[in-house]
Amino acid sequence: MLKRKTRLALSFLSLAVALVSTGAPAAAAPVPRAAATIQNDVFWKDTSGNPIYSQGGGVLKVGGTYYWYGAKYNGAVSYYNNPGGGKNGDTSLSAITIYSSTDLANWKFEGNALTGSDLGGGWVGRIGVARNPNTGKYVLVSQLDSGLVFATSSTPNGRFTKAGTQSSIAGVSTGMSGDQSVFTDDDGKAYLIYSNKSGRSHLYVSALRTSDFLQVEAAKNVYNSSAGGREGNIMFKYNGTYYFCSSDLHGWNASHTYCISAKNIMGPYSGEFVLQGTDADFSHVTQTGLAFTVTGSSGSFVMFGGDRWSDFAGNGIGYNQWLPVTFTGTTPVFHSLNQWTVDAAAGTWSVGRGNNYVLNPSAEADRVAQNDLAGWTTTGGAVNSNKQGGHSGRWAFAQSSSSAYNASRFQNISVPNGTYTLSAWVKSSGGQKKATIFAKNFGGSELSSSISQSLGSWTKVSVSGITVTNGSIEVGVFSDANAGNWVNVDDFSLVQNG
Repeated sequence: MLKRKTRLALSFLSLAVALVSTGAPAAAAPVPRAAATIQNDVFWKDTSGNPIYSQGGGVLKVGGTYYWYGAKYNGAVSYYNNPGGGKNGDTSLSAITIYSSTDLANWKFEGNALTGSDLGGGWVGRIGVARNPNTGKYVLVSQLDSGLVFATSSTPNGRFTKAGTQSSIAGVSTGMSGDQSVFTDDDGKAYLIYSNKSGRSHLYVSALRTSDFLQVEAAKNVYNSSAGGREGNIMFKYNGTYYFCSSDLHGWNASHTYCISAKNIMGPYSGEFVLQGTDADFSHVTQTGLAFTVTGSSGSFVMFGGDRWSDFAGNGIGYNQWLPVTFTGTTPVFHSLNQWTVDAAAGTWSVGRGNNYVLNPSAEADRVAQNDLAGWTTTGGAVNSNKQGGHSGRWAFAQSSSSAYNASRFQNISVPNGTYTLSAWVKSSGGQKKATIFAKNFGGSELSSSISQSLGSWTKVSVSGITVTNGSIEVGVFSDANAGNWVNVDDFSLVQNG
């Protein structure tokens, strides 16, 4: 299991230094900006307090403003209004939405680029926008049923007008793209990043037609996956290297993130590797959705926008999970965070004070019934499992057996020294010799909360005053149980409060 390595960046601009050797008074120090907070694992709202509906989209920066384009599906509205109502497969399009932000955390709804009726119905998704330097038009590219649709606008936040369609791309094994995104390079050229429509084992890069971006040029096959199909294809560029990243072919579900890299956008590309930090909770329980580089006065990092197709696959609460990607040399590192702060103008970020340090805390990452869950270690074998019907989302952790058993499920976490509270939501049969939510190996004696009493409904239990002095902690659930005893646990949380 890889340990997360969080490289904290500065959140504020440095104070101005005094003028030297002139005897003149020091220049006034600039007022530090407050970094904006990104809170994951919730439904995001816009600056008017309305739900943000934007999935399968992309972000384009114009001047100092970021414009975010994505799909509003009718089923997403249903899930937001009733998260406990069960899965639905309503992927019909309400609209392609536009949001804007200058700080990457507070988003203003600008309106709809296009509605479902504008496009005549059918499947619409995997949306990107680029500005064509020849026409000055903003060009939107999206999948539309088995082809592509193009639309244009004179402004990044204006209503778009349908400008054409395309039914095939030369050089693609199945004639058309699978999951795709639009990538704009430093020189203003734009490309489609995608896999083939059926099977999706072939990865392609195609330029958009230089004159107007209203056609996808012939494909360059840059990689073929031998380990299954790839979807959710995205690209980012850092220090002159291109990274083409994708998810497993899991149909809406969370996944490791797989990447290939190259110095030239058309290749040759490296062999495939798993993006470091995405294995322990399958990219923060998301599928690759979008990516772009945030560059400011003090630094830069890549913003990874993961799609959580909540009710289409039961992946937990919240549709949008945005995480920072940093680099160790040329190796990208994904930071799975529940809460973090960003200073877009400075190009810096830091872990939020309210961050939940537990990975895969709600058992949502694994997508199927099984015993070994991402991010967690077990003792006791098949006594440990997951089960449908969680406190939130679709899944919960479970321990049960028809025979007496001794079992644990735990996670070792690297954390800053300080005081923490551990909590979880629990159901229990009661009657165990011992059953606890515990914290240990943090530099002090083990602390726990008993769950050996009968708890017929979801009940929150907490362990407070955990003082970490050695930079790490082990948290989990333990049962020394009689035959027929069981516990269900969901929504682990480990938050620093001192």
